[in-house]
Amino acid sequence: MLRRRLSPLVLAALAVAPVVAGCAGLPVQQMSDARQAITAAEQAGAAQYAPELLAESKRLVDRAKVNLNDGEYRQSRQDAELAREKAMEARRIAEAARGVQGP
Repeated sequence: MLRRRLSPLVLAALAVAPVVAGCAGLPVQQMSDARQAITAAEQAGAAQYAPELLAESKRLVDRAKVNLNDGEYRQSRQDAELAREKAMEARRIAEAARGVQGP
């Protein structure tokens, strides 16, 4: 009797697994992190002190958006993560140039 109850549950889990895995592939958090890092860099003065890095991080976010829309989630995630790293570096440079100590 228990075996008959588990069978539909197992089948339901197997049917839902690909959908859940597909959603897990969306780089939503990475995109958000990149945007927040860019905002922080801008507020720190990166446009003045590290304009190339700031511009590159923005280009990477734009490319990540295109890849996301094209279903290229892995590349989108990589671009967003790289954008975040570049924005964080731009922020560090700007804060160092202004004499601000980070966390």
